[in-house]
Amino acid sequence: MPHIEITYSANLEDAIDIAGLCNALRLAVVASAIAPVAGIRVRAFRCDHYSIADGDPQHGYIDFSIRLREGRSDSVKTDLTNSLFESAKQFLEPDFKSQSIALSMELRDINATLSPKTGSIRQFLGEA
Repeated sequence: MPHIEITYSANLEDAIDIAGLCNALRLAVVASAIAPVAGIRVRAFRCDHYSIADGDPQHGYIDFSIRLREGRSDSVKTDLTNSLFESAKQFLEPDFKSQSIALSMELRDINATLSPKTGSIRQFLGEA
């Protein structure tokens, strides 16, 4: 954990490097050292139906949410929030100059008891 889900308006599909944004956010989580690398997930979903601000189709949005397993202090969560939002802003800075984009994010705790996990990624990363 964390898992990051990005949703973005379809009009940004060809204007923004969404795969690059996913990777920038992944690298920001790695740099934070808040979680094992094996637990990091970043995925993006295009939204085909949306209406923004005054309805002008030139406006686009990128929203991402971070789901983080419970147990971290508020200061750790605040630091992660600030780091990820700053990473996204820096990545998108050139695009803000040429495109009307709203950027937002939210961090949510996950109740570990209600969110079972399993898999083999750790064995392929060489982690125990």
